[in-house]
Amino acid sequence: MSLDLAARPVSRPVWATPKITGLAVLTLVFLCGALAGAVAMNLGHTKLHPRPFWADNSKVEYLKTIQKELDLSPQQTKQIESILEDFAMYYQTVLSDGKARIFSVLNENQKRKFREMLRDGQP
Repeated sequence: MSLDLAARPVSRPVWATPKITGLAVLTLVFLCGALAGAVAMNLGHTKLHPRPFWADNSKVEYLKTIQKELDLSPQQTKQIESILEDFAMYYQTVLSDGKARIFSVLNENQKRKFREMLRDGQP
């Protein structure tokens, strides 16, 4: 076996170099993880953060669910419906009062930004 120092090195395509291959694998693993996380959040988000029972038609659905799961009598169902209605009104009052108190502290520019945040569902 002779050592010919003048011989040309074996040429590889750019994508076959170890650095590029490693970077491609790392990027692929990252993208697969991001995709898996996005799918998991999309599928499991409603279970992690269900809509509050007082929102839209959720009240009726929530009551039906607990009525079925707890096997409530008609009298119990009416009592729980009343309790949930009271709680919803209390919660909405507290939420409204809290927002009003926050607005009282803010200047006009901050109020505009806070309204946008509320509209976007941030706080």
